[in-house]
Amino acid sequence: MSEKITHPIAPVYDNNSKILILGSFPSVKSREYGFFYGHPQNRFWRVVAAVCGDEVPRTNDEKRAFLLRHKIALWDVIDSCEITGSADSTIKNAVPTDIRGILAKSDITQIFTNGKKADELYQKYQEPATGMKAICLPSTSPANAAWHLDKLCDKWRSEMQVYL
Repeated sequence: MSEKITHPIAPVYDNNSKILILGSFPSVKSREYGFFYGHPQNRFWRVVAAVCGDEVPRTNDEKRAFLLRHKIALWDVIDSCEITGSADSTIKNAVPTDIRGILAKSDITQIFTNGKKADELYQKYQEPATGMKAICLPSTSPANAAWHLDKLCDKWRSEMQVYL
């Protein structure tokens, strides 16, 4: 059953942020956890830690500090929507986040999207307002079984390293 949900997690960024990574919308586990990529099977934190050559952060405070230390801003494309569980394919009546505030208050030089759905939504809602093209990275979701961890790390590293 579809449920209307408003994004419960604030964006992470500061004036030193150089890149912005956008997901689509927080999963049920992330909403319960109160922070981005809270599902234990999501590989996001392992991938960005490998890309940055750092330890995998564990707590929400460690994750926030990790992002800011590595000049990474993090948020999602959708502010509210109707969604069934965590399935991006069920997103309806999406209302986009306004990322222009992040761009105005930081030094973002590149936007990345985490997966095809985030990229599709970014192109539809944010790109016309920002004029910035995003680079679509393969999703770190456990549903993206075609991409094993090493392959994800290699692809993310090759795309992001010039901007970090």
